[in-house]
Amino acid sequence: MIVDLRSDTVTRPTVGMREAMATADVGDDVYGEDPTVNALEAEVAALFGHEAALFCPTGSMANQIALQLLVPPGNELLCDADAHVVTYEIGAAAAYGGISSRTWPAVGADIDPDAVAGMIRPDGYWAVPTRAIALEQTHNRGGGAVIPLDTLRELRRVADAGQVALHCDGARIWHAHIADGVPLATYGGLFDTLSVCLSKGLGAPVGSLVVGGADRIERARFLRKRMGGGMRQAGVLAAAGRYALAHHVERLADDHAKAARLAEAVAPFGVLATDVRTNLVPLDLTKASLDAHALAAAARAEGVLVSVLGPRTARLVTHLDVDDTAVAHAVDVLARVLRG
Repeated sequence: MIVDLRSDTVTRPTVGMREAMATADVGDDVYGEDPTVNALEAEVAALFGHEAALFCPTGSMANQIALQLLVPPGNELLCDADAHVVTYEIGAAAAYGGISSRTWPAVGADIDPDAVAGMIRPDGYWAVPTRAIALEQTHNRGGGAVIPLDTLRELRRVADAGQVALHCDGARIWHAHIADGVPLATYGGLFDTLSVCLSKGLGAPVGSLVVGGADRIERARFLRKRMGGGMRQAGVLAAAGRYALAHHVERLADDHAKAARLAEAVAPFGVLATDVRTNLVPLDLTKASLDAHALAAAARAEGVLVSVLGPRTARLVTHLDVDDTAVAHAVDVLARVLRG
């Protein structure tokens, strides 16, 4: 038995999703003629209370398009030091957008709006002006932490006062919605642009969307083409996303419950896995008897795959391909490995 807890990107399309893909009505999306893509874009835009959305092959592309919409070349983006847009996107903001970035210390969801406000640089003599702030909901390297709604509202006020835009990397915003019960439209109303992912917790094989105003999304379409993201009969992919929205959002609560079981199971063995509220379980192994690489190797030998994030940091991620039997097997293996 193989239990893959490395990431929720490893999910496979369900039978129902494959059927939706096989029967999708398609056209040429570069011409704007794919009806299934158009329907997906309209549906996601409406969910977040925005005018429009654009289907993209990847979350990194969606993020980078959004940042280019908000930050002109040679201007500045603010985000936290562990943000996906500056950690896992291979310098794309600078390479593609000519965007300068400055970060505050990595604190996951525990953001101080006043500290962010103090970082905003206005236009001035030789200064690099701040044009946007990027937030991550939920926060990947923050262990799936959910930024509280009150904090987001304060950051919206900070952005407005500083005359800068606010972007949400919402790859796992669906998890925040389920964990805190905040309507997606409420989240959407706080941001100028969002990127939302279909291929992680929602289980689609590919795809993210940029969400925003109609004028911005029209510009986003141009940027997507420039970056090589123009797709043709993409309705077969969009159909998977539409199926996921209809069938896989509410079930995320199951993934959260399984993640909590995993966190509880490793705690007695000196592994810190606190504040697990969504589907990510960060493992702090500083007090454990083995490091992250040793843990991953030993677990893999017994059929459990674990992600290594650092010498003493690992991660477990639950998703729709991890059922109760798989969780039970993972608990047994991890306990045995950690016990030594």
